[in-house]
Amino acid sequence: MEEIDLKQLFEMFWNKKAQIILIILIFMVIGVIYSVGFVTPMYSSSTTLVLAGTASSTEEQSTNTITTADLTINSKLVATYSELVKSKNILGQVISNLGINVNEEQLRQNVQVTSVEDTELIEITVSNENAEYAAKIANEIAKVFEEKIAKEIYNINNVHIVDEATVSANPSNVNHLKDIVIFAFIGVVVAGMYVLITNMLDTTVKTQEDIEKEIKIPVLASIPMYDMEMEKLKKKGRGGRR
Repeated sequence: MEEIDLKQLFEMFWNKKAQIILIILIFMVIGVIYSVGFVTPMYSSSTTLVLAGTASSTEEQSTNTITTADLTINSKLVATYSELVKSKNILGQVISNLGINVNEEQLRQNVQVTSVEDTELIEITVSNENAEYAAKIANEIAKVFEEKIAKEIYNINNVHIVDEATVSANPSNVNHLKDIVIFAFIGVVVAGMYVLITNMLDTTVKTQEDIEKEIKIPVLASIPMYDMEMEKLKKKGRGGRR
């Protein structure tokens, strides 16, 4: 296996630095065009729910304290509630209440439900091209879910809205700097592959070592190239000074 000459490797990349820089710049421009012209801005708004208490909606709690049993039940219900939030029953009611022109599946694709680890908190995030719609849909989902749990599904009042969704001023899926950095990195990789491939396809002899590797015979001597034209110019110069 041939040893890698780091000096030759560096020189190989250095000699093609102009092409490397050009390739990276081209990919950075592509990144700008992609980020500005091809990415549809999406705005995200989130609302937070908490599971607290397990009293039946038809009964009044005799005490305001939360028992260990309540916490155990609520912690087990977090995963179930996270799935129920995106059910057709909930989303269909939201669509009906808001009168928006989408079906349950389309809305579900823009809804993300996450539970905070080791807590009874559930975060509902809605993404939409319209920032106001995103906040309005998120709040409506939380409201409908709270009502459905209390009156239809479990008949218990253990879902409460902690934070309402607010209108976001900035798109959640657009980051021009990040896109440019990613495309610049791709440009570096492409430029590196270009240099390596062009070097592999280059069969010209450049050094004494190249000859030895090719013919498997050591070079005993080398004859320097003699520039006749340059020598004539030098002689004329010396003759003119006499």
